[in-house]
Amino acid sequence: AARASDECDRRMTAAEDAARDGARDAARAGPTVLVRYFAAAAAAARTTEETVALPVGATVQTLVGQLGDHRAELAPVLQRCSFLHDAVAVRDLADRLQTGAVVDVLPPFAGG
Repeated sequence: AARASDECDRRMTAAEDAARDGARDAARAGPTVLVRYFAAAAAAARTTEETVALPVGATVQTLVGQLGDHRAELAPVLQRCSFLHDAVAVRDLADRLQTGAVVDVLPPFAGG
């Protein structure tokens, strides 16, 4: 009976260690944001939305750079786009992003 109990204790300790490691890794990980593409940006991205994991301290500029690096055809479109961060116009690309943020990518629209 002692051996079964010891084995159970070892498994529980290993599971607790894994849970702690996962929580620690999550705390070190950067934000995960939802990116929504519209019009020409959606065409270049070949999707209307995606979830993107970013490094710690990521900004809108970090996101734009990462998106352009992963899709060459999207990079030139992003240079002409404006962005909304949680439904607010981005005036400073240095705005920090938090997990759960929504970033809309809006190309110029005809007719103003």
